[in-house]
Amino acid sequence: MATYTKHHCWSLLLRLFHWMFALSIVFLVVTGFYINDPWTNTMIEGSAAWPMANMRYIHYLAAYVFSAAVAIRLFLYIFGNAQERILDILPVTGRNINNLFMTLMQYSYISDKHDERLGHNILAGLAYLFTFIAAIVMIISGFYMLFPEAPFWEGWGLALFGSQQFARYLHHILMWWFMIFAVIHIYLCVWNDVKEPEGLISSIFTGVKFKHKA
Repeated sequence: MATYTKHHCWSLLLRLFHWMFALSIVFLVVTGFYINDPWTNTMIEGSAAWPMANMRYIHYLAAYVFSAAVAIRLFLYIFGNAQERILDILPVTGRNINNLFMTLMQYSYISDKHDERLGHNILAGLAYLFTFIAAIVMIISGFYMLFPEAPFWEGWGLALFGSQQFARYLHHILMWWFMIFAVIHIYLCVWNDVKEPEGLISSIFTGVKFKHKA
């Protein structure tokens, strides 16, 4: 019977980021769809219910939570523990490059070999990094649409996006990435927990993962 040892992996701050990020995305997507194409009767808009105003308010609150979560992750990329820093997920070392190829082979069912790591595998880490960059674009485009008249956004917003309409289009397209990412992320987390009992899912609650005892 295999034996395992417990290792502290994720800090409280990273776990806080994860749930702030995940829950804010849920609210942003639901309210974003409504803002783009309201599904309630338009006659309600003139009543005290005023669903569009409520949806926009929730969207803005969720956007601030989302922005705070991204700021936390940026801090952890620089000052987090060994598993949380950006260098741990970049394919810039021999070990990381090897992990990237081994993970691709395992996910493709070409090989059963598993490179045990305390932190993210490199493929997951790169996907998270791309999502982090996409999140920054979402924040910038979102605040540009929210404050188009502000002198700061008038200058930088026009320089980056050219128009409000293009910023809105990019904002909408990237929303689909976050939905696709969420589905793949959940699937692979469950897949990894089934294939390798390292406590991947429970670690985002407890901060603890398990490694084979040497």
